[in-house]
Amino acid sequence: MTSEAGRFATLTIVGIGVVYGDIGTSPLYAFRDAVAAASGGPGVVPRVGAVLGILSLILWALIILVSSKYVLILLRADNHGEGGILALMALVQRSAARKALPALILGAVGAALFYGDALITPAISVMSAVEGAKLAMPLTHGWVVLATIVILVGLFAVQSYGTHRVARAFGPVMILWFVVIGGAGLYQIARNPVVLAAVNPLHAISFLTSDVGIGLATLGAVFLAVTGAEALYADLGHIGRKPITVAWFFFVLPALLLSYFGQGAVVLSNAAAIDNPFYRSVPDAYVMPLVGLATAATIIASQATITGAYSLTRQAIQLRLLPRMTVQHTSDEHAGQIYLPAVNWLLMAGVLTIVIAFQDSTKLAAAYGIAVTGTMIVTAILAIMMMSWSWRWSALRIALVMAPFLALELVFLAANLLKVDDGGWVALVIAALMLSIMLVWWRGSEILLAKTRRTELPLANLVPIVERSHVAVVPGTGIYLTANADNTPTALLHTIKHFKAVHEQIVILSVIPSNWPHLEMSEGVSVERLSDRIARVRVVTGFMQQPDIPAVLAYCHGKGLPSEIASTSFMLSRREVKAEHPSAMPAIATGLFIVLAHNAADATDYFGIPKDRVVEIGTQIGL
Repeated sequence: MTSEAGRFATLTIVGIGVVYGDIGTSPLYAFRDAVAAASGGPGVVPRVGAVLGILSLILWALIILVSSKYVLILLRADNHGEGGILALMALVQRSAARKALPALILGAVGAALFYGDALITPAISVMSAVEGAKLAMPLTHGWVVLATIVILVGLFAVQSYGTHRVARAFGPVMILWFVVIGGAGLYQIARNPVVLAAVNPLHAISFLTSDVGIGLATLGAVFLAVTGAEALYADLGHIGRKPITVAWFFFVLPALLLSYFGQGAVVLSNAAAIDNPFYRSVPDAYVMPLVGLATAATIIASQATITGAYSLTRQAIQLRLLPRMTVQHTSDEHAGQIYLPAVNWLLMAGVLTIVIAFQDSTKLAAAYGIAVTGTMIVTAILAIMMMSWSWRWSALRIALVMAPFLALELVFLAANLLKVDDGGWVALVIAALMLSIMLVWWRGSEILLAKTRRTELPLANLVPIVERSHVAVVPGTGIYLTANADNTPTALLHTIKHFKAVHEQIVILSVIPSNWPHLEMSEGVSVERLSDRIARVRVVTGFMQQPDIPAVLAYCHGKGLPSEIASTSFMLSRREVKAEHPSAMPAIATGLFIVLAHNAADATDYFGIPKDRVVEIGTQIGL
């Protein structure tokens, strides 16, 4: 095997573990909940037509939405190799010029919905796996909930150690998972091949039209079979388009279809199996081993969602949708392996609250679909904008390609909205809260930046002030961080005003986020000499990158800037935001922004600056 073929095989195996955990564990509950919805409730024997109709709906949903929309189309809509809703938003913004605001709002909506998904996925996946143990031993419902909580607490507790060590086992475990569920499904299909008739889409149409009310209610559960499709797109930068595509068409999709059709065959052969058709697909002696394997698979699915939340949060911070948070790198070899303590513990608190509140995976399913459907619709709208503004497609071509997907997703959304009272409101509340936080932070930051620009001195006027004889010169280098590279930093103005002194060498350094995912030092760092003593450094970073000021200074040393940390002082402005009257935002929004600003991570930690070389100068600013 050549090195290129070996690398492709490795990426494919890793991709099966990282990308397909969420959608791969959907057979645990999707068919079961769909049959219950079609039958009027759990325990009711379904009609043959209903079973075939549900299987047909699952089959064509996987083909139309996952295979066609995500694998064949959206994987090609990459932002220099990166995928995901915020990467797509940034790509659209870069192409849209002055029309960027709608893209930003859509990206914020999609990201907010993803957080709802990130809270529900670990809860429903792990609980569905553990519930299978009730078929093999007399477990009470309370023990299932307790076991779920213990597993989830353990999962979140080990996040700070990094996932790079155990991630190597993800691929083999998920390969075993797909082989087992596919094999069990094939065995059941061979015993009752009548389920193969569901390949005909007429069964789906007949089922939906025979009773529109039941059909729409069932669609909400059928949609659970395609949850996790966004992961295909979000993990594009980690795995690559070809490994994801090959794994889907030649391994994952066949295994999923065999599992779903096998569950249908079990239900048609044994009406009592509708309580849990997934675990009824194997002999009783193999239920507990399958529970163990399912638990491992759901932990992997949950892990992928958690790390996805870390990555999305870092992107949101770089795109100025969220305040700075502490970001810890857990691997020296993989830059993408990060840990955000605040996100981790907030996620754990939310997930455990959901488990305790719902206590049943069937009830959780009602809350699950809305978040995922909404994210898919936002992705489709952003893709349409990208096709128009970046790819320059005609309106007719865009309509022919995207209208069927968008129409189907809107139908699924309507079906899921029927479950708002049953728990769907949870996803909406989470999304509304996160959207409010992101929009308030973005708007407040824009207002403060504009106010700061009006009060700061243009940088061009700094040189004569520094050269005045009454301004003392102290040895060493002073590095002043500022968000606006064209104005004199507030910390520098206060230093001159109060201390009547400046450093021998002054560096004005600004970190500027961009809509590009990654930028090399040679692309993003520029050094400009304003005088013999003053230099301006612009650092343009990608939204997938973590700013590293010491590394930037080491790079700038080759361009004539001093890089000796021992003789360098980092001068930072610590802004204390105060509410003023009248405020530029509503009082509630202003209060929220102040709370977020107060709890934002320290710039010293975020930019990797040595703490013993930092001098902070406090300023107050009204909002």
